[in-house]
Amino acid sequence: MMIQTIKMNLDDVDHLVSIGKALSSDTRIDILKQLRYRDLNVNEIAEILGIPASSSAAHVKVLEEAGMIKTSLQPGIRGSMKVCHVILDHIYLEMNTSKNLEQDEEIIKMPIGSFTDYRVQPTCGLASNKGPIGAEDDPRCFYLPTRVDAQLIWFGNGYIEYRFPTNSIDNKKVQRVEVSMEMCSEDHEFNLDYPSDITLWINQLEVGTWTCFSDFGGRRGALNPDWWPDKNTQYGQLKTWKVTEQGSFIDDDRSGDVKLNELQLGKLDYISVRIGIKEDAKHKGGVNLFGENFGDFSQNIVMKLVFQ
Repeated sequence: MMIQTIKMNLDDVDHLVSIGKALSSDTRIDILKQLRYRDLNVNEIAEILGIPASSSAAHVKVLEEAGMIKTSLQPGIRGSMKVCHVILDHIYLEMNTSKNLEQDEEIIKMPIGSFTDYRVQPTCGLASNKGPIGAEDDPRCFYLPTRVDAQLIWFGNGYIEYRFPTNSIDNKKVQRVEVSMEMCSEDHEFNLDYPSDITLWINQLEVGTWTCFSDFGGRRGALNPDWWPDKNTQYGQLKTWKVTEQGSFIDDDRSGDVKLNELQLGKLDYISVRIGIKEDAKHKGGVNLFGENFGDFSQNIVMKLVFQ
């Protein structure tokens, strides 16, 4: 299942070179086509493409170094075998550099356990790198002091809220605010056919609703600790909500008419960000929220404030 997006600009020289190298071979492109629909081991790739197994392994290594596929060792008839999975959905290249953008920006990284308010219903729970935090399906555990260690949070209905500082806004005009995080639907264990309408609010204003169609599983999340069971949710998708002077967006798709001035950024000592399920949502499929050490993306909740 393809689940990631790579976004780059011309400053990402090493990554650009590795992706360019990966895509410079017809054989490697054929490998990506085969992996688009199913996972294959190195020997299966060699047989399908009619190339030596050693060549297949070399091509797989180049694709993996570029971050386009991942491999995992699984038991085989004779020892272990390397199984390949495509992990990309899109590659975006912005034809600029950070310097020529000439934008002043502030990036705030919020651990997912640092929420300030919540109202959740089962299924629900929290997990750290080392194990569960409190009892599963007991909303009272969201008050535990150890909640700050959470790397995965899930709930079947309700919301969770964070407060971001505003000290960087003083004497500056905000041009754009972005909030990004890895998330997916929430069902018991995992369910690849389980839609959920996940909404994000900033300062109590609805920025947009994203329909996630799966509680993703079936393969391990790239960052998940060894103790986390294979039968449970494994990874999510990285989504970005944006508010500009023109309106609100999810990734690059318009999601609403809320404009930047309506958020009244800087009027309070904080910017509130609420993530949850609306009362009138068509698909009440819950939320899984991933921290920097769970899922596929090594990041917490990230707010970017771009100034003029």
